[in-house]
Amino acid sequence: MARRPNYGQQRAEINRGKQAKQAEKQREREEAVARRKAERDAEPDAPPPQPDRATSE
Repeated sequence: MARRPNYGQQRAEINRGKQAKQAEKQREREEAVARRKAERDAEPDAPPPQPDRATSE
């Protein structure tokens, strides 16, 4: 006889996979931010970006 499906266990496995994927994406975003910040700090003589007047008004 076949065993009954354990829907709670299946749902937990799906949720663990989703959580792992979200954590990986967040880690990649944080690495990209750190990389951009390091590049920005490495060039101190570059002027700060000027805001667009057309979009700010």
